[in-house]
Amino acid sequence: MRKLLGILMIISVLGGCKKTEKTTVEVDTEALEFNYQKMPEKSNINPDATAIVENWQQFKDLNASVDVLYKATNNEDLALAIDDLIEKEKNMANGKYPEPFDTFQVKSRQSVMRTFLYKVKASILENQPTTEPTVKVLEAYNDMRNQLNVIMNSQLDKKLILDET
Repeated sequence: MRKLLGILMIISVLGGCKKTEKTTVEVDTEALEFNYQKMPEKSNINPDATAIVENWQQFKDLNASVDVLYKATNNEDLALAIDDLIEKEKNMANGKYPEPFDTFQVKSRQSVMRTFLYKVKASILENQPTTEPTVKVLEAYNDMRNQLNVIMNSQLDKKLILDET
């Protein structure tokens, strides 16, 4: 019995001393890098909306920050641009909207943009791919700009429709 116990001890010690290969996780850094060439073009605002937007300081600040986002070429630049955009979007949400643009349609598109801004920030912090969420931010921004055009092009008078007298 002692011999059997001794043999089992020797086998377990030798088995425990077995060298293990160190495995390293290879991260595809090319997939994580920000691809600035896939960003959509910024949509235009019609002249009627431009006249109102020129006096809306929070929107002008947000627009300037989006221009900085278009100039980002790597994840570090993107992180700085996203932080600035989040701050400008908060200022716009807390600010006063011009009368024709103080609608749920504009605010909901701004909320969608805010959601995608936080998604990009999370992707940066967790070393995830950042190109797709950044494209979504810019699409949401373009949707908000297009909504400004829709509001200015609308020929419907809400007072006439809602007036029940």
